[in-house]
Amino acid sequence: MPKYDRNFTDELRERLSIVDVVGRRVPLVKKGQNYWGCCPFHNEKTPSFSVNEDKGFYHCFGCGEHGDIISFVMKSENVDFKTAITELANQAGLKMPDYKPKPAAQVAREESYYQIMNAAAEIYQKLLYEQVGAHALEYVRGRGFSDEMIKHYRIGYAPKNNVIANKFINVKQDNLMATGMCRHGDYGMYDFFRDKLMFPIFNARGQIVAFSGRSLDGSEPKYINTTDTELFHKRKTIFGFNFARDAIHRANRSIVVEGQIDAIQMQCNGFPETVAPLGTALTEDHISMLCKANRNIVFCFDGDAAGQKAAARACDIVMPFLRDASDVRFAFVTGGKDPDEVLKTGGAVAMQKIIDNATGLADFLWNIANAGFNVSTPGGRTQAEKFIRQKTDKITDTSLRNEYEQEYKQRIFNQWHKWKKQSQNIPRIEMPGVDEITKNTVIFIVNKYPEIAERYGDFLATLKIDFDANAPEISMDMKSAEKYIVSLKLQKYMARLQSEKKDLTAQLLGGADVGEQIAVVDAKISDVHQKLDTLISME
Repeated sequence: MPKYDRNFTDELRERLSIVDVVGRRVPLVKKGQNYWGCCPFHNEKTPSFSVNEDKGFYHCFGCGEHGDIISFVMKSENVDFKTAITELANQAGLKMPDYKPKPAAQVAREESYYQIMNAAAEIYQKLLYEQVGAHALEYVRGRGFSDEMIKHYRIGYAPKNNVIANKFINVKQDNLMATGMCRHGDYGMYDFFRDKLMFPIFNARGQIVAFSGRSLDGSEPKYINTTDTELFHKRKTIFGFNFARDAIHRANRSIVVEGQIDAIQMQCNGFPETVAPLGTALTEDHISMLCKANRNIVFCFDGDAAGQKAAARACDIVMPFLRDASDVRFAFVTGGKDPDEVLKTGGAVAMQKIIDNATGLADFLWNIANAGFNVSTPGGRTQAEKFIRQKTDKITDTSLRNEYEQEYKQRIFNQWHKWKKQSQNIPRIEMPGVDEITKNTVIFIVNKYPEIAERYGDFLATLKIDFDANAPEISMDMKSAEKYIVSLKLQKYMARLQSEKKDLTAQLLGGADVGEQIAVVDAKISDVHQKLDTLISME
């Protein structure tokens, strides 16, 4: 039997959420930290089938079945391993590789990389506490890092000389360069990181796969990261995730900030569920990894233009990952500060206030549309509507996408067209009020079918109804709803005509010559009666 490449199956597990895979076959409901449903492997009426998205496995407490996404497809569809991973690869958008045993040389090479990285971290950490690293130690302590924090995150110092190239002189040069720690120049090997405060970068399993070096002399860029290697890909790695993973599970959310120091300070000051991307904008792989841990995310960025742009990109990327249980929010640190500064000046209480005041995704996207387009003009509103539709079309959950579409239809009608306020300036005859049943029915129609509300906006404005009030759910389709509004409009018009005729009749009895006017009103009343009869007879 051939051995299969674990790299590819691991990537499938990283790309795909077990809740999504199982949810295609088993209706799931979230209760606590897990999702529950009726087991597909034995008959049961009470759900005992548990799915843990964070750990990526399922377990049935009734029959004992247990496994991951691959075993679930194999068992539920009665297919072999290769067929199962082929189906999962299609779901993940990955190309199936040619399977072959992993060469022993590759296994040895990767193990060598891990050993080099770990040894380099030990060297850097030792140098931080020696004379050569005194200025780096002073800097990191000045940023609020205790010795315990430095030890926990294995922070160190890379000196100006070639310490790594010299220490690993007996290591195969190709392996050393493959880690990104050293490069080859005209005079031999030289260190890539020089005079930098060093932050090890860990994979999800807690192994060091790269480093991030921070400038200490104020030069730009502030951070340089290991270039992509066999073990490390910036777009697939989240700083601090190995430390935050359990906290994300407990807090039922993750917090995403912009920098490594911000992430560490947040983790050490009451927000252990915090992570950060690595010198690059958020990617689909980052969001996929976070959503596998938990679909509730708070993006916490600087309030400047760059932070707003980063938040808009995050909003765009997260759309396909939304589910009905998702809670995605956007918080901004204003006043030229970052989370690190907020924690220093205001403590965890000030930071908690910023997180608590985060804007929900629906509101954030609405704010982007209003800020980016001139919604006071028809053309601007059209552009904004197209923009919103383009974003919501990315939501893969059909029911959730429909809810977002309805939400924005109502906002567009109530806020952009502003028919209620505009109608107040239009001269009109006062209409009598409506009873409670009619009021509730109209409120339901306006909120359920915004397109009907917009079509009859001028008339609805005359009813003096608070359309933001709550109303009971009514079983009424769109066609019946429109018939109801038209009928109500005709009835109101009829009441106005009858009132007008009553006034004219009083004038006639007083000797006024209004016979022709009464005849005109009678003709209009007859016309309304005919229209009502036609409306009632319509199916």
